[in-house]
Amino acid sequence: EKAVNLKKDLAEMQEWMTQAEEEYLEKDFEYKSPEELENAVEEMKRAKEDVLQKEVRVKILRDNIKMLAAKVPSSGQDLATELNVVLENYQLLCNRIRGKCHTLEEVWSCWIELLQYLDLETAWLNNLEERVQMTENLPDKLDAVNDALESLESVLRHPADNRTQIRELGQTLIDGGILDDIISEKLEAFNARYEDLSHLAVSRQIALEQQLQTMRETDHMLQVLQENLAELDRQLTSYLTDRVDAFQMPQEAQ
Repeated sequence: EKAVNLKKDLAEMQEWMTQAEEEYLEKDFEYKSPEELENAVEEMKRAKEDVLQKEVRVKILRDNIKMLAAKVPSSGQDLATELNVVLENYQLLCNRIRGKCHTLEEVWSCWIELLQYLDLETAWLNNLEERVQMTENLPDKLDAVNDALESLESVLRHPADNRTQIRELGQTLIDGGILDDIISEKLEAFNARYEDLSHLAVSRQIALEQQLQTMRETDHMLQVLQENLAELDRQLTSYLTDRVDAFQMPQEAQ
């Protein structure tokens, strides 16, 4: 009777493993939204816990069959053979579920990381847009234009590492068919805004550089002119002080 019960327990265990494999490993999952992906991660965590909890039952079965084999070798031998099959299948199921759970957790982590990088770069784009707007309607003063140019250039020196991460993380998920529509839409919007703002910022940078150069040249010309006028004023004052006749002066003084 004990052998019959143990045989029944082995059959039930095998049936449970078959159902678990069908439910957790043979389904075709499509993760088209973050909610679906997150639910799948939680489901696989529960599946892993459920499978690992059966380890106690498996050990009890193994110990009982060993005890029976020691007492009744003829009955225990057949059960031991079936037990080995169940043990192999159980270990395989554990490994596969652990692997799938780990994979889904990695995918979820990849998605969260992508969102974090997008947030960082979006904040940078907002800052860049603000600096570009600050270059409009500047007062016609050298210091104001120079400060605006330096401010814009400091933002443009932003490293490209985050954008590289965004591209690689996004492509990894899209290649796996995971959240591909959502990610493609996010990346398209981000890249379009990045290209537009970058081109606008570089154009403003070039315009400010040219404006600054023109203002410096104008300032230099005014300075030279002021120095020449000051020298001429000094000479004329000297002539007047010395009561020199106008016709005795150089042509430019006349």
